[in-house]
Amino acid sequence: MPVFEPFPGIRYDLAAFDPAVVTAPPYDVISPEQRDRLVAGSSSNVVRIDLPIVESTDPAEDPYATAASLLQRWLDEGVLLVDEQPSFTIYRMTSTGEDGVERHTTGVIGALRLSGPDEGEILCHEFTTPKARTDRLDLLATTDANLSPIWGLSPAAGLTTLLDSPEDPLMEFEADGVHHSVWRVTEPSRIAAISGAVGGHPVVIADGHHRYETSLAHRDRIRTTHGSSTGAESVMCFVVELVAEQLSVGPIHRLVSGSDPGIELLGTLEQFFEIAPFVAPTTGVIRAMQAEGSMVLVLPDGDHLLRPRPERFDAIRDLDSSRLDLALAALGTPTVVYQHGVDDVRSAVERGQADFGVLLRPVGIEQILAIADGGERMPPKSTFFAPKPRTGVVMRSLR
Repeated sequence: MPVFEPFPGIRYDLAAFDPAVVTAPPYDVISPEQRDRLVAGSSSNVVRIDLPIVESTDPAEDPYATAASLLQRWLDEGVLLVDEQPSFTIYRMTSTGEDGVERHTTGVIGALRLSGPDEGEILCHEFTTPKARTDRLDLLATTDANLSPIWGLSPAAGLTTLLDSPEDPLMEFEADGVHHSVWRVTEPSRIAAISGAVGGHPVVIADGHHRYETSLAHRDRIRTTHGSSTGAESVMCFVVELVAEQLSVGPIHRLVSGSDPGIELLGTLEQFFEIAPFVAPTTGVIRAMQAEGSMVLVLPDGDHLLRPRPERFDAIRDLDSSRLDLALAALGTPTVVYQHGVDDVRSAVERGQADFGVLLRPVGIEQILAIADGGERMPPKSTFFAPKPRTGVVMRSLR
């Protein structure tokens, strides 16, 4: 079973910095424009090390080396402080979904011992893309630190109750419509209880497959020179009890460009789907899609329902992402970009940034568990867990 331990956290000096200004969303949901806004808000924003770019006029500059140098400078200057003793970080996010329901997502951040997907301690449910893995490996190798946690789900009944914290939070702030509350746990008996609960069951990765696979590759590389007793043996992980009321799983939609110009779009898709016009409601588009049992094709001149023809998909997993992959293969070799917002998909199609978009329905928690437990994986970008923990709440050195 997995080993889950406290660690000395790296945190911003809260006497000098507002966490709402120096933390950031996860790197893979930040647009270039949003990154610019975050840096404009504070030159000490964590995005400068977690999503590094060439910031000088020298095109030969290595952004990963620059990120590592900046991380060390912030530690030297006291922008970032290191906990005096190992601790767990309890992290609660309070948000209201499009259904109007307020949810409290409470988890604990600690160091989860790494194990391969076939060892039964950490279970995956999605494939990843090579480019993202390479980017994260380069950053991890140069900074020698976990800058943001992977997100794990634990079936440990009662874990949420163990994380109740009557004392005042270490930090509390609002960002992107979500209320974030953070506590630090150092009491030995409480640490032992949390470690025991998480360690009693396999952890299913909800979000952060790239960082998990990157951490495994980094661990294996470090073992060749430093053995198996370094900080690279574990990865920083945000663990949440697997209860439906704490979790909101949304879909990740597709923007498609570059189909074979000789292929007629609707005629080709009609081989796989029953197609009908769709007038989207003002709110609750995803709920309407679920009621219709359909995906939605977004074109510049209107929307269409894509109701799967069961006989065309009887040999693949019952997932919109799997069905769409099969259908898109009939269009040649189009370019697919992932986008999680319905309005963002519509905007991109209207601006001509994609030939068309496809809105997908969310995957159920039960499907995720069944696929992970069975050793299978979904296509990349099949699930979007929300809200997202902020990067920079706590970081972890591997040294």
